[in-house]
Amino acid sequence: MSYFPNIGKVAYEGPKSRNPLAFKQYNPGEVVAGKTMEEHLRFSVAYWHTFTASGADPFGSATMLRPWDRLSGLDLAKARLEAAFEFFEKLGVPYFAFHDRDIAPEGDTLQETNANLDIIVALIKEYMKTSKTKLLWNTVNMFSHPRFVHGAATTCNADVFAYCAAQVKKGLEVGKELDAQNYVFWGGREGYETLLNTDLKLELDNLARFLHMAVDYAQEIGFTAQFLIEPKPKEPTKHQYDFDAANAAAFLSQNGLREYFKMNIEANHATLAGHTFQHELRWSRIHGLLGSVDANQGDVMLGWDTDEFPTDLYETTLAMYEILQNGGLGKGGLNFDAKPRRASFTPEDLFYAHIAGMDSFAKGLKVAAKLVEDGVFEAVIAQRYRSFREGIGVDIVEGRANFHTLENYALRQSVITNESGRQETLKAILNQYLLES
Repeated sequence: MSYFPNIGKVAYEGPKSRNPLAFKQYNPGEVVAGKTMEEHLRFSVAYWHTFTASGADPFGSATMLRPWDRLSGLDLAKARLEAAFEFFEKLGVPYFAFHDRDIAPEGDTLQETNANLDIIVALIKEYMKTSKTKLLWNTVNMFSHPRFVHGAATTCNADVFAYCAAQVKKGLEVGKELDAQNYVFWGGREGYETLLNTDLKLELDNLARFLHMAVDYAQEIGFTAQFLIEPKPKEPTKHQYDFDAANAAAFLSQNGLREYFKMNIEANHATLAGHTFQHELRWSRIHGLLGSVDANQGDVMLGWDTDEFPTDLYETTLAMYEILQNGGLGKGGLNFDAKPRRASFTPEDLFYAHIAGMDSFAKGLKVAAKLVEDGVFEAVIAQRYRSFREGIGVDIVEGRANFHTLENYALRQSVITNESGRQETLKAILNQYLLES
């Protein structure tokens, strides 16, 4: 059966189109900066928001109208899967991503749960034989079930730690079977509510032990996907151990894990940490850790993770600027960890939302490519820091300077002159490129 019978394959119709079910900016085969848009953007659909989210929130029950929700158990899982591959085909996306519990129901025992997962994974393999859509990444849900009330790999209960190890072991096997490009670790419950009952050192040490076990097992079974850490500062816990990219990288370095991981940067998580999306991308990029992106945005008027579809062209442009400077995302992609608003409840809204996000990043790609080609910001930055490429600046950068030589230099100077940073001019230039591209 068709779950979206009134919608055909979404096509590119250009900027002047008024068809809400057509792309205005995203033209998959269009070449930008030496690669097609599809190759640059590597769009992915998030299974959880698109096919399992109900629209419920802390103040209201489910609102989403989904034709598959009349079913239950494995029948529901199979129907969702059928709907998913119809959606992927009509939207034309190259990738999707999922948690284990998104695709298959949990049973009464771990054995039953794994058996359910095996049934659905076998079906996914069949669908993938005739579909262009592949698996960008998979992960496991170690945050929803009550067993994770005290955490997962950072739990105070060794039995839960063991269960988590078994769950991730299975997740790595599933990733290998489905040829996942990446495997994500997001510690939704890996944090604390109060230090009054928390052994902080033990929890961090156990988290490191757990990640080492995952690395070892992936190598044992020949699973070569890129491992990704997805930073988030809070929510649901007050403090999560992968607070932001810098915090996560420090943890990896301290525990001998850095060579095995990169970052999966989410826009809304960046803002919750008090950073801009571009900051987290830039920090990860300059440290060689930018692996993939969860593409969404938050609402500046709300203080939580709203997971909105990305439509802010400044954000998408600056994100693509960082990604282009990174040489692309490698095995990563732009995964829409985003959901239609609770009041956008029809199946058609799933298409409208994804089209808006895909067009926004396509526009951002075109603008960013032009900025990079013209060397706009690079030229400004090079000019601003030119004092470190000559004279005493070279001595500082190359390690020849010390406090004695710098004091002698400073004593000989009469007047220090600074230059304007011209921030407003640069923002005006960015506006000009957005309007012209």
